[in-house]
Amino acid sequence: MTNTISSPVTELLEVQGIDFQVIEIPLSEDKKPIRNLEELLHSEGHDPNSVVRSVLFKTGSDQFVLLATAGGGRADWGTLRKHLGEKKLRMAEFNEVPEATGYVVGAVPPVALPESIKVLLDISVDSFENVVIGSGVLGYALGLKAADLQQLMGGIDKGQFVKD
Repeated sequence: MTNTISSPVTELLEVQGIDFQVIEIPLSEDKKPIRNLEELLHSEGHDPNSVVRSVLFKTGSDQFVLLATAGGGRADWGTLRKHLGEKKLRMAEFNEVPEATGYVVGAVPPVALPESIKVLLDISVDSFENVVIGSGVLGYALGLKAADLQQLMGGIDKGQFVKD
């Protein structure tokens, strides 16, 4: 592909020798990713449900937690609080995302994050052979094998954190 991008994510994948595909996501005039992302992914041979969403939370003890989940499931708040040993948990606010992750909303990857962020991997990712993750650069996503992503994320907490 002619579009080459560089971010901490692509650098990590390259260092690890992991093959990936750069997927350009046209931005609308207000610089937001297009609404018909599913159609775009489908036209490029990707399952739209294979997008690994990176959802950032903030705990009552002021820790940021990122949940990486595929498919359309919703976070199971009770399970998350119990797993984290936290009574309070909320979604991170829009302006907190770049401060905490170093990435803008819409481009946050589940890897190449600051060590201060606890990452949780939902088992929904197991359902796909190939997945699409945030590239760290708005307007681009990365396609890679789910097994490669899981290898990169080895050692992090994995479980069922999402309701179908």
